[in-house]
Amino acid sequence: MDTPILNNAREACFVVKVGGAVVEDEAQLDLLLQHFSAIPGKKVLVHGGGRKATKMAAALGLESKMVNGRRITDAQTLEVVTMVYGGLVNKNLVARLQACGVNALGLTGADINVIRSHKRPVKDGIDFGFVGDVEQADGKALATLIDNGITPVMAPLTHDGNGHMLNTNADTIASETAKALAPFYDVTLIFSFEKKGVLADPDDDDSVIPVITKDDFERYKADGTISGGMLPKIENALQAVGAGVTRVIITLATAIDGRHGTEIK
Repeated sequence: MDTPILNNAREACFVVKVGGAVVEDEAQLDLLLQHFSAIPGKKVLVHGGGRKATKMAAALGLESKMVNGRRITDAQTLEVVTMVYGGLVNKNLVARLQACGVNALGLTGADINVIRSHKRPVKDGIDFGFVGDVEQADGKALATLIDNGITPVMAPLTHDGNGHMLNTNADTIASETAKALAPFYDVTLIFSFEKKGVLADPDDDDSVIPVITKDDFERYKADGTISGGMLPKIENALQAVGAGVTRVIITLATAIDGRHGTEIK
């Protein structure tokens, strides 16, 4: 796998992130995988799976604790998310992609040292536990796999280089993966979920905002149009644009061809 990267600097590559709600819904997931498989050329799939982790934790008698939509990850919870994200969800997606003719390989950040993080420090009295904030992602290693016809399937887990796994936000994994691949490809990053895009009215599924710039985001955040879990998603999207990712789109899981949804500029 030491094949050098040659003559593909501006070749297209899609990085598609699929959210936990889609992973949980068989009909949506099946369509997402069909559409993902139909994307020509080079691609990466990044997945969440928080709802499955919550169900598994409950079955084991563990309470899931969340702060601002982020999971508090103690030692027992870390074992659960490692099993669910790195095993159950990841390998099922890999198997289903193989059935679609996509030669997929499941990865956590620890595999081939592809994404390294540090444990998030305590801030404002909140200790998130074994949660990772990304330090570096190895785009060359990923590009080498991709150039050898392999489609990485990235789980939301990283490692600290000292033998410890860390739970890491899937949107962040997608953004960091896209940023790391930007020097090698013309990267389109797509955040796919159960809505058609970023909505101006949460009760109107057709009120998609077509384009959001950094200034737009600050305005929408201030007036409450954008809130909750969409905030970190757009923050990750803006960081990706700033780091050289060509296009970033937030869209419906069955509309991942880059022509629909909200474009972040």
